Amino acid sequence: MADPQSFASDERELDGGGLDDIAEARRRCEAFRKIFARLRAEVAKALAGQREVVDLALVSLFADGHLLLEGVPGLGKTLLVRSLASATGLGFSRIQFTPDLMPADVTGTSILVEDEATGRRAVRFRPGPLFAQLVLADEINRASPKTQSALLEAMQERSVTVGGETHTLVRPFFVMATQNPIEQEGTFPLPEAQLDRFLLKLEVPPPDRETLREILERTTKAELVLPTQVVDARTIIAAQKLARRIPMAPEVQDWIVRIVLATHPDGEFCADDNRRLIRIGASPRAAQAIATCARVVALMAGRYAVSFADARKVARAALRHRIQRSFEAESEGLSSDEIARRVIAATPTELVAATHAAKATTDKSSRASA
Repeated sequence: MADPQSFASDERELDGGGLDDIAEARRRCEAFRKIFARLRAEVAKALAGQREVVDLALVSLFADGHLLLEGVPGLGKTLLVRSLASATGLGFSRIQFTPDLMPADVTGTSILVEDEATGRRAVRFRPGPLFAQLVLADEINRASPKTQSALLEAMQERSVTVGGETHTLVRPFFVMATQNPIEQEGTFPLPEAQLDRFLLKLEVPPPDRETLREILERTTKAELVLPTQVVDARTIIAAQKLARRIPMAPEVQDWIVRIVLATHPDGEFCADDNRRLIRIGASPRAAQAIATCARVVALMAGRYAVSFADARKVARAALRHRIQRSFEAESEGLSSDEIARRVIAATPTELVAATHAAKATTDKSSRASA
């Protein structure tokens, strides 16, 4: 485990003013890249394979959003969350969602307490497991809609109101929720409006042959290696602030806008082949998610400007839970993830660049004529 002085040094490397000075921008972006790589390597000590899942989970953390993990049991979803908690040193709590779980079991409740010395009674708030920095909401679709709403409201507002009193949650506040795509009996699927609160949705794939062999080596022969803390909360907050300052070219921003508008079946940017597959498209939160996460991906590579490739890397994870399939798509067995892939493939970046170039030429000609 690194010492507090090392964490303070990391924070100073990331913190500062703007990124106008090229040398300063490069130095801070390189500092972020090293911290990201260190955190990724530490989590990988406990979790075999799943490189893309780990990367996008870290992207969600540094983008200051929440993450939804979907996969069958035994793929390491819970282990990923626990490993991340160990590597970051964040206060961790796990909530096992069940049909009988009440909102107060998640947020906390006000109780009557008697002072033993004076005998006086007073109402005090007892925080629930939601008052942690990293919260694992395990099998969130097994809780009732009322309990789900209590969690998702706290995710959005970063605070909890009980008995008319508002309690602010500690930052960074990161919720990683899991759900099982099978065994749907007795579950309560999250409504689209609540799914929209999650920054990204990751589908955890089953391991391949080599990864499964590595899992056996790690878990059945030797003692399980647990990650040690390599960053702290202050460093994470500094990294989140830095990520929001990374510049994005108008061409990249316009492509993100077109991607989201391409999910609207009645819009001008939706491809003809995709119109019949989509009932309701993604909200503006999808564009915000892609832009925010793309900035983190750029930093992850040690760059201080967002590229089209950065936006592409996160677009599918930002769209797959925000697209509502049409009846035709459901009858054909097409998932929202596949529709998101088709939307991205039908929105080439070259057209956007060409459009901006043509517009710039036209504007220049107009000014010259004037």
